[in-house]
Amino acid sequence: MGEAVVGTVGERFRELYGADPEGVWAAPGRVNLIGEHTDYNDGFVMPFALPHTALAAVSRRTDGILRLHSADIAADPVELRVADLTPGSDKAWTAYPSGVVWALREAGHELTGADVHLASTVPSGAGLSSSAALEVVVALALNDLYALGLRGWQLARLCQRAENVYVGAPVGIMDQTASACCEAGHALFLDTRDLSQQQIPFDLAAEGMRLLVVDTRVKHSHSEGEYGKRRAGCEKGAALLGVDALRDVPYADLDAALERLGDEEEVRRLVRHVVTEDERVERVVGLLKSGDTRAIGPVLVEGHVSLRDDFRISCAELDLVVDTALATGALGARMTGGGFGGSAIVLAEAADVDTVTKAVEDAFTAAGLKTPRVFEAVPSAGARRVG
Repeated sequence: MGEAVVGTVGERFRELYGADPEGVWAAPGRVNLIGEHTDYNDGFVMPFALPHTALAAVSRRTDGILRLHSADIAADPVELRVADLTPGSDKAWTAYPSGVVWALREAGHELTGADVHLASTVPSGAGLSSSAALEVVVALALNDLYALGLRGWQLARLCQRAENVYVGAPVGIMDQTASACCEAGHALFLDTRDLSQQQIPFDLAAEGMRLLVVDTRVKHSHSEGEYGKRRAGCEKGAALLGVDALRDVPYADLDAALERLGDEEEVRRLVRHVVTEDERVERVVGLLKSGDTRAIGPVLVEGHVSLRDDFRISCAELDLVVDTALATGALGARMTGGGFGGSAIVLAEAADVDTVTKAVEDAFTAAGLKTPRVFEAVPSAGARRVG
C-alpha cells in the first residue's frame, strides 16, 4: 500500500474534522480458497487476504460522540451518540462501524467516542467481505487507540457479534478472522469451532500459477433470505442427527447419516455439502503441505459442483465463469462467497491467464451480460496500522 493512498485518507480526515488523525489502519477483504458455508457449522475454512483493503483514519473523542464518514458513500459525517447505540437502531451503512463500537462497549471496554473517516478498495457486493474489512479496520483502530489489548481473533469475534446482533446478519466467523489474522503469502487454515489457526504457505507465482478472481458484477435479490434458509436447514440437520453442529458428522459416516435423515431431501443435500466440504478443506491443506499445489484444482471443481447441486446457491453467471474457464484449460474453478452472484475463483497456469480471461469475458458478452471484473488474487497481509 503506497504512502500516497494513506496520505490521501489522512488529508480527507483533516478536511472533515479539522485536525490530523491519530493514525491510519487497513484491513483487507478476503477470498475463500475452499470451505464454503462451513463456518456457521463449526467447520473448516481456508481463506486468504486480498491486497484490497478498507482504510480508516481515526482519532479519539472524550464527549461520547461518534462521527463516521465514508469516502465511498456519504458527503458529510454522520454523528451518533455512543450511549444511544442499540441493535436495530441503525439501518444505514454506518451500522457496521457503529456496531463495532457497540460490541466493544458491550464487552466491557470503555470507549468515549471517535472521529472516523473510511475509504475502501474492496469491491462491494462481490462476495469478498467488504463489510468484514470495514468492521475489522474500525475494531483494530479502536483497539490500538484505547489500548484494549485484544488479539486478532478476539477482534474477529467482536466484529462477528456486531454483524450478527447489531446489523442483524447471520454470518459466520470466517470473514472477520481472515481480515484480522491472515498473513502475506499464506492461506489461513481455520477451525471455526475453537479458532485454532495454521498459516499454510501459498505462493502460486513461485510455481508458475495464478489465482484469478472473477467478479460477475451481479447479485441476485433473493440472496439474503436464502442464506438464512440454508443456515436454518443446517441447524435442523444437526438437530435431527443429534449433534451440536454438522462439523460433528464424520465424513466416513456420511452415508449412514443421510440414511437417518430419511425423506428430508433438502436437509440431506445441505448436510452432504457441509460434510464433504469440510473434507475438501482438509484435502487441500494436505496437498499444499505436500507441495502438490496443482492437484487442488479438481478439488475446487468438486466444491463448485456441491455448491451448485446440493447447496443450490450458484447461478447462471457463476456457472458460466466456471464452465468457460475449465473448457479453456484452467486447472480448477469454483464460486466463492455466499452465492447467488458475486465472484468465482479460477486457478490457472500463468501462461494461460490471458487466454482464460478473454474466454470468460467473451462468454459474458455472448450471453448479453456486463463484462466481469477479473483480477489476480495475491495472498496479502491481514489488518495492521499503516500510518
